[in-house]
Amino acid sequence: MLPGVPHLRSLAEVAELVEAVSPLYVRFSGGPVADAATVSQDHESGCLLPGLSVNPLTPEPWWDRKLEHWLARQLCQYAHLLAPDRYPWALTGEIAGRGPDCEPLLVSTTAVATIDQSVVDEAAETYEREFRAGAAGR
Repeated sequence: MLPGVPHLRSLAEVAELVEAVSPLYVRFSGGPVADAATVSQDHESGCLLPGLSVNPLTPEPWWDRKLEHWLARQLCQYAHLLAPDRYPWALTGEIAGRGPDCEPLLVSTTAVATIDQSVVDEAAETYEREFRAGAAGR
């Protein structure tokens, strides 16, 4: 948890925050203090990135499903990065470019909230229930 920012404990709380702060992103890392002391790097190429790799929590205009479904999908995309020293946190900032997976790279970031592990668990349950993971498109 970060002093001075809320600690969100449900997808509904994350949804409330997304409705109040836009655009909003999520990052799985050691937190803003740890990130301020490092430079993001593409692990496959070794290239230094011009910002922090994040995933959007604010849905795209074409999204016509529940906000919680978008959030579940976005949180699950990087949940594999969870570790004892890494957690999800919500932030805002300025897009400085795109990473190798076309993810936004943020600079001038501001931490808005931390996200509890229970939210990631709830997101995984929602994702499994609401989506056809791995379904091929046309």
